Amino acid sequence: MIRLSERAVTEVRRILDEQNLPDSTVLRVGVKGGGCSGFSYTLGFDDDVRETDQVGEQDGVRVVCDPKSFLYLNNTEVDFEESLMGRGFKFVNPNASNTCGCGESFSV
Repeated sequence: MIRLSERAVTEVRRILDEQNLPDSTVLRVGVKGGGCSGFSYTLGFDDDVRETDQVGEQDGVRVVCDPKSFLYLNNTEVDFEESLMGRGFKFVNPNASNTCGCGESFSV
């Protein structure tokens, strides 16, 4: 499945609380075609869990992924980083054979 680091869980919970999102809200992780390396990561909140979605839960945060994206994201860890250069979610994907310099796209 797709894992969240402790920092990612903390940040997702902070956003859920800050935006006062309902308890049914899930974190949807996926990929789409595009980016400098072929595929781009997608990350967002959703209220719709489909029957075909891969569903996991970590420390109270439900994570869902569509079946096509799951082929590329299985065993991926989503981390959250804060540094002088900025802050944001980072994907650590063992399935990626190549990533771009910004870390937002990959190829397999």
